[in-house]
Amino acid sequence: MASSSRGDGLSLPRVTCPNHPEACLVEDYRAGDMICPECGLVVGDRVIDVGSEWRTFSNEKALKDPSRVGDAQNPLLNGGDLTTMISKGTGAASFDEFGNSKYQNRRTMSSSDRAMLNAFKEITTMADRINLPRNIVDRTNNLFKQVYEQKSLKGRANDAIASACLYIACRQEGVPRTFKEICAVSRISKKEIGRCFKLILKALETNVDLITTGDFMSRFCSNLGLPKQVQIAATYIARKAVETDLVPGRSPISVAAAAIYMASQASAEKKTQKEIGDIAGVADVTIRQSYRLIYPRAAELFPPDFKFDTPVEKLPQL
Repeated sequence: MASSSRGDGLSLPRVTCPNHPEACLVEDYRAGDMICPECGLVVGDRVIDVGSEWRTFSNEKALKDPSRVGDAQNPLLNGGDLTTMISKGTGAASFDEFGNSKYQNRRTMSSSDRAMLNAFKEITTMADRINLPRNIVDRTNNLFKQVYEQKSLKGRANDAIASACLYIACRQEGVPRTFKEICAVSRISKKEIGRCFKLILKALETNVDLITTGDFMSRFCSNLGLPKQVQIAATYIARKAVETDLVPGRSPISVAAAAIYMASQASAEKKTQKEIGDIAGVADVTIRQSYRLIYPRAAELFPPDFKFDTPVEKLPQL
């Protein structure tokens, strides 16, 4: 039953229950039905919901009125991603009598957004090559956006800034990577990444935790295929060597490589300096120099429960 009237002479249909005309109908949004609360009669079905779509594409979860159109918003870009792009016409109706396109884009992506978008793609590509998780990519993108908007590194290549931001993000997230690992997945030299790294820390007034031998040990040993016992021994050796000040001035990466070499030589799973150097990204001579510093006190560096396959006395003397 549908009946209604307004004082202005226009009549608008009103859906009511034939048995309870004054009852306020309940709308079942899921089924699209109008139901009488008094008798349960389905008065209307397939009712069109004119409210906002239930899905939301914005990052603000508390919004009452979700966005109904458009792609997911990218908070790193300006404009809310609401730009409409008109593709190039192919039919005769797309051109006037002079051959000019009738429909043109009134607004195109700005050069700054285009530069940031290209940098974000490069960051994602680099992260995928060394199997970094999404949270590191997001942190890197935010770091790059801050640096880019401050214009504090003008004159530096965006690829170099992106590589340095990825290095910083890895350090801040507790999964540090070496400069050589970042260089291997980018087109930038280690020297240039190092310069941008220092400039970014200064510009953003942020800092990163100092890297330790333990930050790389599990990854290096895993890539070398060494058992858990050797990894535990190498971690113990490196920590004791640093605590007893046997390796002053040596980088944590070279100390970790030397500790892995010593632990593997004492076990059944022996690895050469070249194999370890290829994984750790350090030269053979660097491993030998650190190894010579810890070798004289090798007997004190191994954990008490380590099972030797090769006694300490028969370890290589480099």
